[in-house]
Parts: sequence; structure tokens; C-alpha cells
Amino acid sequence: MNVIISRDELQKRLADIQSVVDRKTTMPILGHFLLSAGENPFVSATDLETAIKEPVTLKELKEGGELCIPARKLYEIVREVEGDIVIESEGSEWLKLRAGRSSFRLACMNPEDFPKWPALSDKVVMELEASRLLDMIEKTLYSAGESDSRYTLNSLLFHIKPGEKTFTVVGTDGHRLSAIEETIEVEAGEELKVIVPRKSASELRKFLSAEEGGIRMEIATNHVAFGIGEVQFLVRLIEGTYPNYEQVIPSGNEKILGIAREEFIKSLRRVSVISRDQSNAVKIDVSPGRLTITASNPDIGEAQDEIGIDYDGVDISLGFNARYLLDALNALTAERVIFELQEPLSTTLLREEGNEKYKCVIMPMRM
Repeated sequence: MNVIISRDELQKRLADIQSVVDRKTTMPILGHFLLSAGENPFVSATDLETAIKEPVTLKELKEGGELCIPARKLYEIVREVEGDIVIESEGSEWLKLRAGRSSFRLACMNPEDFPKWPALSDKVVMELEASRLLDMIEKTLYSAGESDSRYTLNSLLFHIKPGEKTFTVVGTDGHRLSAIEETIEVEAGEELKVIVPRKSASELRKFLSAEEGGIRMEIATNHVAFGIGEVQFLVRLIEGTYPNYEQVIPSGNEKILGIAREEFIKSLRRVSVISRDQSNAVKIDVSPGRLTITASNPDIGEAQDEIGIDYDGVDISLGFNARYLLDALNALTAERVIFELQEPLSTTLLREEGNEKYKCVIMPMRM
């Protein structure tokens, strides 16, 4: 290989793959990326859970080939040098890099050992706006587990119902749940449930936010691939059974509260300053026209705040993790939210006024 590439172009491509490159792996090759210089040059990186492939523009291609290059080290070098960069291979084990008066020699690995990009067969294809999928992920990712022993909870569920023309994204950690539904056209015979790892979904947001148009989603048995502009983003799906989220979402809660969202957020923030660091517990007392939030900590003191609400039912008291409530309220965007309650330990529902497609479910705490 012998190529010339602009510093800015190489830096951008290396920046895109840094979070996918696995630096703590026991497989050294996953700390490397593949540079392929040929008719359609590209860079590719993977941690075996997520893979990215994107084109790279060369200023000059003197000789084609492939190199498996240390991703972090090359990124650090490229950030420091100036001018166009010349990359030249010495077999498959070394490369020489020149930029201005600077020169480097880096050890590489055999590109034949780099994980191959899988071929997707029997795939179902969907197309939707990048902004729509980004919004769906951001409204559900906060409620997914992070280090739960039930590994399927450390993920998002993509649930497609072709007959109903619906696409639902769900996140839950067992204590809270969020689900958002969109109408979509999809060519599929049966409904699909695929489980996308949290890390992959989080990384996907970066590419979706940079894309203004539509994207292509291809769902296969073990993978889902996203075509986002020039970027190909591949995710290995988690095997297992996701909780039946439709049974968790309450549908018959009779105590319906209308609350100004920003006022609710500010009140919770004020009171939760006093709540215990680990549980973030706050007590919510509901009475006609009024919601009172209290918190107490025997080592610090007590706090109480009150806001007006639209409610004319019977009194009820519940305990909540304030952080769970705040996460849900911050994910909602309407000026007013609907808070649906039943019994002190029954699942509660938060949603935007006039919007039935996005639902946040929170389990109360025993006070």
C-alpha cells in the first residue's frame, strides 16, 4: 500500500471509530482498524458487538492494499502532525507514515485476521428518517439497564408489527420502562422483536444526529445493519427473551393528574437535594388541586415543596426514586404531562398531554 490522504480526512474517519475500537480487549486485533485502499477505499472497526465501515477519500492512490493499524495510536499521531499524510506499507506487519518533516513507523497486524463483515441473508428492510429513529432512541435509552445481570435489560427492544404498521422502541431496567411507537411501512410477514445492546444504540446516535435524510435498516437473524448516508453501522443482536413490556404498561389507572412539566421538574430537584444519595427517595402526596413532595434524611434534614395540579379525586401517597421521575420528565417535551396513578405500589404512567405514542412507566417505592 502507498497512499496520500489529507490530515483532516483521516482525523475525521479515525474520530468516528474511536468509541467502537475495543482498547481493553484480550483480542489485540480489536484495538486495530482496517484500512482498505482500492477502488472504493474504506476504514472499518469493530468490538464484535458493533462494527462501522465508512468510505475514506484518498488524495492519491499509488498502490492499493490493506493494513490493520493500531487505531488509538494512529489517531494520536494524526492529531499532532500537519499537512498531507503519506502511508506506505512494509509487508503486512509495518507501516511508514510521513507528514511534512515528521515520520513514524508503526507495527501492524495481519489484515487477514481482522473480523470479516458478515453477509446478511433473509433480511427485512425498513426505511425511516434519521431524526425519527434518533428521537426514539433518546426517549428510551435512559431507562435501559447498564450493568444488570439480566443481560437482555442492558439493551433496547425494536418491535416491528407489519400488520399494524407500527415500530416500537422500548427500554427498561426492571424498575422503570419507556416505550415510543411510530407508524411505518415495512415489508415483513411476521412481527419482529430484536434486542439491540445499549452501547451500540448509544453509539448509533452520533451517526444519526449527523444525518439529515432517511436511513435504511436491514434486520437479519443475528444482526441489524443501518445505512446512514455513506456509513454502514452493524450491530450484533442480543439473544434472549425481552420482558413483555405491553403487560407492564398500565391501562386502567383511574387517578389522572395534569401537571406543568417544568414546574414538576424544578420542585423535584429542590426537594431531592435532601433525599438519600443511593435511593433518592421522595414522598409524593396527592390531593385535589395540590401535589406535595417531601424528602427526609436523618443525617441532613427535611425538605418539602408544593405545586398546583389538575386533579379532583381522592387523596393518595406514594414513594418514588426522584432520579427516575426526573429522567422521564426530561425525556418528555410537552408543556403539560399526565401522571396516571392507581395504588401506592402499583405501576404509574407518565405521558405527554395529547400524546398516546410515548409512555414512561415507573414503579413506586415502599416508603
